[in-house]
Amino acid sequence: MFIKDLEDLPPPLIQRSLTTLTLLQKQNLHVVTAESCTGGLIAASLTHHAGSSNVVLGGFVSYANSFKQHQLGVPAETLKTVGAVSQETAIFMAKGALEKAQAHIAISVTGIAGPGGGSTEKPVGLVWFAVTLYNQPHILARSKIFSGTRSAIRIQAAIEGLQLVEEAISK
Repeated sequence: MFIKDLEDLPPPLIQRSLTTLTLLQKQNLHVVTAESCTGGLIAASLTHHAGSSNVVLGGFVSYANSFKQHQLGVPAETLKTVGAVSQETAIFMAKGALEKAQAHIAISVTGIAGPGGGSTEKPVGLVWFAVTLYNQPHILARSKIFSGTRSAIRIQAAIEGLQLVEEAISK
């Protein structure tokens, strides 16, 4: 599936983003996104809905390692030793976005959407997520391997990221 405009967002993503947005609104939480492989899809799906400006502060599309470093504070050593697609990088991305935006909650996503770029250790479809909350020491981080086309992987990752936000704020 190729998304030409936001009206092409798949219904499961639209529904999940509405559920997430509603939870954020009920708790009066401001969110920021730091997205690599999803390329802003989480932020776009949240802002698809009316009233999103009350909770969505903005988002970083941090595709290049240099951007991850300079805008989100991911250490060069982390990128060199464990790579962009790692738990450590996802955590640094979330922390950096949270700090820069002064948000209550940040979601980060970094992965390999394909069709190329995968390896034995990091296959196409591997995506790392991290959610961090203001004044909370615990960071929710996990990985998942998705299958399908590049677009399918990106959409599945966006839905999973939104579910992770819901999980973090429902605790």
